[in-house]
Amino acid sequence: MSPAPRTQRPHTGDPAPADAGPAPEPAAESTPASAEDVLASLPDIPRFDEVAPLDARALSKSLFARLRILEEGTHEYAYVRNTLVELNLALVKFAASRFRSRSEPMEDIIQVGTIGLIKAIDRFEADRGVEFPTFAMPTIIGEIKRFFRDTSWSVRVPRRLQELRLDLAKAGDELAQQLDRAPTVAELAERLHLSEEEIVEGMAASNAYTASSLDAQPEEDESEGALADRIGYEDHGLEGIEYIESLKPLIADLSPRDRRILSLRFVANMTQSEIGEELGISQMHVSRLLARTLGRLRRGLMVEE
Repeated sequence: MSPAPRTQRPHTGDPAPADAGPAPEPAAESTPASAEDVLASLPDIPRFDEVAPLDARALSKSLFARLRILEEGTHEYAYVRNTLVELNLALVKFAASRFRSRSEPMEDIIQVGTIGLIKAIDRFEADRGVEFPTFAMPTIIGEIKRFFRDTSWSVRVPRRLQELRLDLAKAGDELAQQLDRAPTVAELAERLHLSEEEIVEGMAASNAYTASSLDAQPEEDESEGALADRIGYEDHGLEGIEYIESLKPLIADLSPRDRRILSLRFVANMTQSEIGEELGISQMHVSRLLARTLGRLRRGLMVEE
């Protein structure tokens, strides 16, 4: 039996040596560092309240570089992201200090500012050549201002009036320093290029920014009681004003004796017997005259209604 024919090796140029072994395995492609390697390569991070601003900035650059190669949603990504938040909390506290005079608790302002910090971290792109504090500060302050604008008003007013209140406050402070007195409505209108009606509307809207409880206690240097003790009371006598005004023309039409009996009975508070003695008539006669007069006035009021 003749031998089987050899399989022809495809021609590749140079002849393969007779003693060549099996073809070598292709070189493995380089793989990126694992998440564990990334975390292991992180520099030692001291307590966040002990990190100087320059050190925090340098550490943040290193962490942002590592954050780019981690997959979002993983434990490693969350660790680096949370570390960036804690490293840059000083930015939030600095921004919150600008709003110290507001009525909201400082803890709430810092919490809202931290939300802005997290948004800035998620949007930051280190390769744009901008320092992170420069990028993050407008986002943090904007988040705090949005919080005051949307939640701090006691009565909800249009956005236009909310912004006008801020413009009025700024213009009022500037004019007060220049004029050494409180500015007038006309001066504010000229400064803001608005009409006086718009300025008055903005001032009225400013009263809706804060509200006081009726049970709020006064300041230490005030001797008055709570606000509820200082506001006006309900005058029940107001209900009778309409009747009094309606009775005036009806009483004017009465005879002089009937008017005098009414005056002695309801103004001088005399009894029917005392009125009889005053007029020289019997108490029974006074009773009949008084009943007739009151009936006439009652019918007159009913006709008026």
